[in-house]
Amino acid sequence: MSDRTSRRPRRRQVLLALGALLVAWLVVDKAVAILAPEATVGHWRSQEGYGAYLDAYQDVMATLPAPTRTHDVMTEYGSARVYEWAADEEGSRGGDAAPVMLVPGISSGAPMWGENLVHWIGQRTLYAMDAIGDAGMSTQSVPFGSFDDQGAWVEQVLAGLELDRVHMVGHSFGGAVATVHALEHPGRVASLTLLEPVMVVRGMPASTYLWSSLLLLPVPQSWKDRGMAEIGGITVEEVRERTPMSVMIDEGSRHHSSATFVPRTLTDEEWRSMRMPVRIDLAGDSSLAGGEEAADRARELGREPVTVWPGTTHSLPMQAAEELGTELPAYWAAHD
Repeated sequence: MSDRTSRRPRRRQVLLALGALLVAWLVVDKAVAILAPEATVGHWRSQEGYGAYLDAYQDVMATLPAPTRTHDVMTEYGSARVYEWAADEEGSRGGDAAPVMLVPGISSGAPMWGENLVHWIGQRTLYAMDAIGDAGMSTQSVPFGSFDDQGAWVEQVLAGLELDRVHMVGHSFGGAVATVHALEHPGRVASLTLLEPVMVVRGMPASTYLWSSLLLLPVPQSWKDRGMAEIGGITVEEVRERTPMSVMIDEGSRHHSSATFVPRTLTDEEWRSMRMPVRIDLAGDSSLAGGEEAADRARELGREPVTVWPGTTHSLPMQAAEELGTELPAYWAAHD
């Protein structure tokens, strides 16, 4: 196990605030949905809203390295958009290196990995997906029956791409999705890396639920901004900052109606049943994945390595992009 002893610089604070907001929003939204529990699919509320999101999405994608290929993979739940960055000849190691599949946080999609991709491209083939049922270029046609259905469509995507084994990496909600996939389909997973995975190790802090209630109430925007700042552990001024990524996330949260389930916390038996290597990285400040308490539980269950990064928050992949840029390739290589 390891704990970071020096504070990491805070980067992309606005993305942190919006990411924290969207996780909280998901939980509150699902609680409200209990009052209207009919099954539905993720959809855009209007064509105009989709157009605004698409413009913002394309603006962010333009800042990423150009994908080698773009795939639209059909599953029983809908079509999944997946981007591929092929390994160069030296990085492919003759085809022995297992590819990496990146699973995004809520409303973040493949564009969220921009700061990470630049460190990994060329070393091995990388894939990044937009989640079915969420904002992005994927589309949903069949409702989910439970949160565990997330693992089913991910498995169908891997099969559709003819990927026998992959290193799975998930952030936030995507970490929960990657976990349930690994639980049900362990043979497909060479290793599992969970970056601030919500709910699956430990539930979110009670304060998150309290502050997130402001986001759905008819209160002044200044109160909502305060709620987002408290959830994210940053200032109100940072909440109000605008970047291409924050604009994209904001457009997705306003115009897309997601249709998924809140992740569940896995039992001790479920965690112990997973035999693949599992790496868990948690934020030291304002963690939405449980922070030190989640780390303690993961270690008690024999999960290693478990790393708590002081000075980071729920936007851990962006804040620790340089360090993860070195550490994760070494981890993948050790478990090919």
